[in-house]
Amino acid sequence: MAAIFDLFGNPVEDRTGKLGRPRKEATLEDRNKVKMLLAVGWNNERIASVLHMSLPTFRRLFFQELKLRDVARDMLDARRLELAVQAAGGGNVGAMRQVDRLMEMFDRMGAERMYAGKDKTPEPAAPREKLGKKGMDEKLALDADAALTAELDLETKRNVRH
Repeated sequence: MAAIFDLFGNPVEDRTGKLGRPRKEATLEDRNKVKMLLAVGWNNERIASVLHMSLPTFRRLFFQELKLRDVARDMLDARRLELAVQAAGGGNVGAMRQVDRLMEMFDRMGAERMYAGKDKTPEPAAPREKLGKKGMDEKLALDADAALTAELDLETKRNVRH
């Protein structure tokens, strides 16, 4: 029996005679598609809509793939490098150039990580002075007094000019 596909290449499921919609099952093709879309940074809602399923169903079927979200991009880059090295080993000059580009990209990324770690040295925070109620009232009174003094100084300067 030949599979029937819709306009976008998704298989059309036959009705089995049972009531309700058939339970969605994850195929190897769907799993690979999810891994690829995670690698390029798509969110769960967007991927679920592409696969024509609800978000809870998506999470249920692809929880193993979702655990790999943080390393999906690295896995994709590693696979690209692997394929390029295999093709370059066979004498493909374009693949040799691609290996060189990938190596330069990885070297740049490594240098950025190394320098980013050196520049971001956290400065120790100055300990805050803990004030009780009386200390806080005293500080507020001094601040109000300083504001009033500054206001009077400004007013006297205006009067001197006129």
